[in-house]
Amino acid sequence: MTAVFPLHRTTRPTPDPDRDAILADPGFGTHFTDHMASATWTPDAGWHGHRIGPVTPYTLHPGAAVLHYAQEVFEGLKAYRHADGSVWLFRPEINAARFARSARRLSLPEVSEAEFLAGVEELVRADEAWVPAFGGEQSLYLRPFMFASETFLGVRPAHRVEYSVIACPAGMYFSSGSGVTLWISTTFTRAAAGGTGEAKCGGNYAASLAAQTEAHEHGCDQVLYVDGVEHEWLEESGTMNVCLVTSDGELVTPPLGTILEGVTRDSMLALAGEHGLTAVQRPVSVTELRERCADGSVTEVFAAGTAAVITPIVGFKGADLDVRVGGGAPGKTTLALREHILDLQYGRVADTRGWLRRVV
Repeated sequence: MTAVFPLHRTTRPTPDPDRDAILADPGFGTHFTDHMASATWTPDAGWHGHRIGPVTPYTLHPGAAVLHYAQEVFEGLKAYRHADGSVWLFRPEINAARFARSARRLSLPEVSEAEFLAGVEELVRADEAWVPAFGGEQSLYLRPFMFASETFLGVRPAHRVEYSVIACPAGMYFSSGSGVTLWISTTFTRAAAGGTGEAKCGGNYAASLAAQTEAHEHGCDQVLYVDGVEHEWLEESGTMNVCLVTSDGELVTPPLGTILEGVTRDSMLALAGEHGLTAVQRPVSVTELRERCADGSVTEVFAAGTAAVITPIVGFKGADLDVRVGGGAPGKTTLALREHILDLQYGRVADTRGWLRRVV
């Protein structure tokens, strides 16, 4: 069968010793593989020029629309090496669907699920040597994205769009295993009803950087956003969804609408019953968080995301707030859920839901 993204191998691959040195300590988002998937969209031709080729810089005119109006979306998912050497993706169909929703919100052309999966899988096959060995928590992080490349300063959807998938080996996103502390910001708002909160677009992340800086200035690892009207209702962290475990066996997370519909979030809600928990999606206020952490009826809090997996949250700070969660140490339910998802991703337990997709 002809590949959707024909492979054109680089003539200058990374030497094996250099790649091995990178894989020994990959960090996150600093080293990239040898190839990229790419395609171009125009109104008359649709998506065309599909290929897997060497990683090549883009050359853009200073008037390219993305540089002025941020018409851009992206995704994030991982490829995992299993004990037998095979390589698998975890629920990539959800990433494909979210990528399409983000594109619609930013008035960009949609990439079909088949094209999305083909670009990701064929890039992984081309750069399989970059997928870290089984063991530990290393993986190959995949970043599909598209942006408006048309040279045009009028405000309208672009008539030329570039699509690409790049990849980088990745270790743990948060290096600390003791949990993180979040700063509850009332200065900055992430999203509002009718905005782009549910889309995975670069503008959301650019706007989060000032809030993240504010969090660091207060000795916190990351920011936790609240709603933009009352500054009272929890939304999400800078890069993660937020979840609470209660003493009466509920797993509570804020509802969708202005937050990102995370793949890990959805997976964790589906797995809750296997851990004796009832999954609940409902609004959670800062007042409830403060009071229930204080009286012990909220026993654990964690964040969920592709890069961070499940990360324990051990405290919150704010302008008039300093809350410790569960004695300031990661909770056993949080750690059990985290291990469960990792075991699925790395093939250490049976995949009874059909969430894994083999690539190699």
